[in-house]
Amino acid sequence: MSKYLVSVTEVYRVDSENEVEDIIEAAKDVSTAKPPKYNAEYKERKQKGEVVDAWWKVTVTNYFNDEKEPMSSMSVSYDKGSAF
Repeated sequence: MSKYLVSVTEVYRVDSENEVEDIIEAAKDVSTAKPPKYNAEYKERKQKGEVVDAWWKVTVTNYFNDEKEPMSSMSVSYDKGSAF
């Protein structure tokens, strides 16, 4: 039985638009089967009507194989350290 990694969706919290662009550019280098799908949303947390925290939520989906015609077997390894 073969396993083929088709896609991976990652969600990041960053502080600036520059960091958003960096993540999107990095995704373009990683996604091999087709261009990545991405979305960036500006978020604010308010307390008593005042903004007490603000950030960008970035969602990126990288594609590694075509689901109908996979070409290569891949795997993702997660450890307790940083993703970077």
